[in-house]
Amino acid sequence: MITVVVIAVLVMGLAALLHTGRGRARGSGGRGLKWRFGPEYERAVALQNGDVRAAERELGERVRRHGSLQEQPLSPEVREQYVAQWAAVQEQFVGSPQKAVTEADALLARLARDRGFPDGEQFEEQLAALSVHHAYVVQGYRSMHAAARDQSGTEEMREARHQR
Repeated sequence: MITVVVIAVLVMGLAALLHTGRGRARGSGGRGLKWRFGPEYERAVALQNGDVRAAERELGERVRRHGSLQEQPLSPEVREQYVAQWAAVQEQFVGSPQKAVTEADALLARLARDRGFPDGEQFEEQLAALSVHHAYVVQGYRSMHAAARDQSGTEEMREARHQR
Protein backbone atom coordinates (compact mmCIF):
# COMPACT_ATOMS: atom_id res chain seq x y z
CA MET A 1 0.00 0.00 0.00
CA ILE A 2 2.81 2.42 0.86
CA THR A 3 4.38 1.74 -2.53
CA VAL A 4 1.13 2.73 -4.22
CA VAL A 5 1.04 6.00 -2.25
CA VAL A 6 4.67 6.76 -3.12
CA ILE A 7 4.06 6.10 -6.79
CA ALA A 8 0.87 8.19 -6.73
CA VAL A 9 2.73 11.17 -5.29
CA LEU A 10 5.53 10.77 -7.82
CA VAL A 11 3.03 10.55 -10.66
CA MET A 12 1.27 13.72 -9.48
CA GLY A 13 4.59 15.57 -9.57
CA LEU A 14 5.38 14.32 -13.05
CA ALA A 15 1.87 15.07 -14.28
CA ALA A 16 2.06 18.63 -12.98
CA LEU A 17 5.29 19.25 -14.83
CA LEU A 18 4.13 17.57 -18.03
CA HIS A 19 0.85 19.48 -17.99
CA THR A 20 0.97 22.54 -20.23
CA GLY A 21 -2.09 24.33 -18.83
CA ARG A 22 -1.82 27.63 -17.00
CA GLY A 23 -4.67 27.45 -14.47
CA ARG A 24 -2.97 29.43 -11.71
CA ALA A 25 -3.93 32.47 -9.77
CA ARG A 26 -2.48 35.86 -10.63
CA GLY A 27 -3.27 37.58 -7.36
CA SER A 28 -0.42 38.86 -5.23
CA GLY A 29 -2.28 40.00 -2.13
CA GLY A 30 -2.50 37.93 1.06
CA ARG A 31 -5.64 36.05 0.04
CA GLY A 32 -4.32 35.68 -3.52
CA LEU A 33 -1.03 34.31 -2.23
CA LYS A 34 -2.79 31.92 0.12
CA TRP A 35 -4.98 30.64 -2.72
CA ARG A 36 -2.11 30.52 -5.21
CA PHE A 37 0.35 28.71 -2.92
CA GLY A 38 -2.03 26.58 -0.84
CA PRO A 39 0.01 24.24 1.37
CA GLU A 40 3.21 26.06 0.40
CA TYR A 41 1.71 29.23 1.95
CA GLU A 42 1.15 27.41 5.24
CA ARG A 43 4.68 26.02 5.11
CA ALA A 44 6.12 29.50 4.52
CA VAL A 45 4.18 30.88 7.49
CA ALA A 46 5.42 28.02 9.68
CA LEU A 47 9.02 28.60 8.56
CA GLN A 48 8.60 32.27 9.52
CA ASN A 49 7.40 31.22 13.00
CA GLY A 50 3.86 32.38 12.28
CA ASP A 51 4.88 35.76 10.85
CA VAL A 52 2.35 36.04 8.03
CA ARG A 53 3.82 39.29 6.69
CA ALA A 54 7.31 37.81 6.43
CA ALA A 55 5.94 34.70 4.72
CA GLU A 56 3.93 36.81 2.27
CA ARG A 57 6.99 38.95 1.50
CA GLU A 58 8.97 35.80 0.74
CA LEU A 59 6.21 34.30 -1.42
CA GLY A 60 5.67 37.64 -3.15
CA GLU A 61 9.38 37.71 -3.96
CA ARG A 62 9.07 34.25 -5.51
CA VAL A 63 6.22 35.48 -7.68
CA ARG A 64 8.24 38.55 -8.68
CA ARG A 65 11.28 36.43 -9.64
CA HIS A 66 9.49 33.52 -11.28
CA GLY A 67 5.91 34.56 -12.04
CA SER A 68 6.65 35.58 -15.61
CA LEU A 69 8.48 32.34 -16.36
CA GLN A 70 6.94 30.73 -19.42
CA GLU A 71 6.81 26.96 -19.20
CA GLN A 72 8.20 25.43 -22.36
CA PRO A 73 6.13 22.75 -24.06
CA LEU A 74 7.65 19.36 -24.68
CA SER A 75 7.59 17.80 -28.11
CA PRO A 76 5.52 14.61 -28.28
CA GLU A 77 8.74 12.59 -28.68
CA VAL A 78 10.39 14.11 -25.61
CA ARG A 79 7.16 13.71 -23.62
CA GLU A 80 7.05 10.01 -24.51
CA GLN A 81 10.70 9.62 -23.49
CA TYR A 82 9.90 11.08 -20.07
CA VAL A 83 6.85 8.86 -19.68
CA ALA A 84 8.95 5.78 -20.53
CA GLN A 85 11.73 6.82 -18.13
CA TRP A 86 9.14 7.43 -15.42
CA ALA A 87 7.64 3.97 -15.91
CA ALA A 88 11.11 2.43 -15.56
CA VAL A 89 11.70 4.32 -12.30
CA GLN A 90 8.37 3.15 -10.91
CA GLU A 91 9.13 -0.46 -11.80
CA GLN A 92 12.38 -0.45 -9.83
CA PHE A 93 10.92 1.13 -6.68
CA VAL A 94 9.91 -2.16 -5.06
CA GLY A 95 13.28 -3.84 -5.58
CA SER A 96 15.54 -0.83 -5.11
CA PRO A 97 13.70 2.09 -3.51
CA GLN A 98 16.77 4.25 -2.84
CA LYS A 99 17.95 3.96 -6.43
CA ALA A 100 14.43 4.61 -7.75
CA VAL A 101 13.96 7.70 -5.58
CA THR A 102 17.38 9.04 -6.61
CA GLU A 103 16.60 8.46 -10.28
CA ALA A 104 13.12 9.99 -9.91
CA ASP A 105 14.67 13.08 -8.32
CA ALA A 106 17.14 13.45 -11.20
CA LEU A 107 14.39 12.83 -13.76
CA LEU A 108 12.14 15.51 -12.27
CA ALA A 109 15.05 17.97 -12.15
CA ARG A 110 15.75 17.37 -15.86
CA LEU A 111 12.06 17.63 -16.71
CA ALA A 112 11.74 20.92 -14.83
CA ARG A 113 14.82 22.26 -16.62
CA ASP A 114 13.46 21.15 -20.00
CA ARG A 115 10.17 22.91 -19.21
CA GLY A 116 12.08 26.17 -18.60
CA PHE A 117 12.54 26.18 -14.83
CA PRO A 118 15.95 26.94 -13.27
CA ASP A 119 18.48 24.12 -13.47
CA GLY A 120 18.23 21.41 -10.81
CA GLU A 121 21.84 22.12 -9.79
CA GLN A 122 20.34 25.02 -7.82
CA PHE A 123 17.58 23.03 -6.16
CA GLU A 124 16.23 25.77 -3.89
CA GLU A 125 15.89 28.19 -6.81
CA GLN A 126 14.25 25.50 -8.94
CA LEU A 127 11.90 24.68 -6.07
CA ALA A 128 11.02 28.36 -5.60
CA ALA A 129 10.13 28.66 -9.29
CA LEU A 130 8.16 25.42 -9.25
CA SER A 131 6.25 26.58 -6.18
CA VAL A 132 5.01 29.63 -8.08
CA HIS A 133 3.63 27.50 -10.90
CA HIS A 134 2.91 24.13 -9.22
CA ALA A 135 2.50 24.91 -5.52
CA TYR A 136 0.16 22.02 -4.78
CA VAL A 137 2.71 19.31 -5.68
CA VAL A 138 6.00 20.98 -4.74
CA GLN A 139 6.07 19.44 -1.23
CA GLY A 140 6.13 15.96 -2.74
CA TYR A 141 9.12 16.95 -4.87
CA ARG A 142 10.83 18.51 -1.83
CA SER A 143 10.32 15.30 0.18
CA MET A 144 11.55 13.11 -2.65
CA HIS A 145 14.65 15.29 -3.10
CA ALA A 146 15.42 14.98 0.62
CA ALA A 147 14.90 11.21 0.51
CA ALA A 148 17.15 10.93 -2.55
CA ARG A 149 19.97 12.61 -0.66
CA ASP A 150 19.46 10.62 2.51
CA GLN A 151 20.72 7.08 2.82
CA SER A 152 17.86 6.17 5.18
CA GLY A 153 16.27 2.80 5.23
CA THR A 154 13.39 1.92 2.95
CA GLU A 155 10.73 2.68 5.54
CA GLU A 156 12.10 6.18 6.18
CA MET A 157 12.09 6.86 2.43
CA ARG A 158 8.51 5.70 2.15
CA GLU A 159 7.51 7.88 5.08
CA ALA A 160 9.30 10.87 3.57
CA ARG A 161 7.43 10.32 0.30
CA HIS A 162 4.13 9.93 2.16
CA GLN A 163 4.45 13.33 3.84
CA ARG A 164 2.91 16.15 1.83
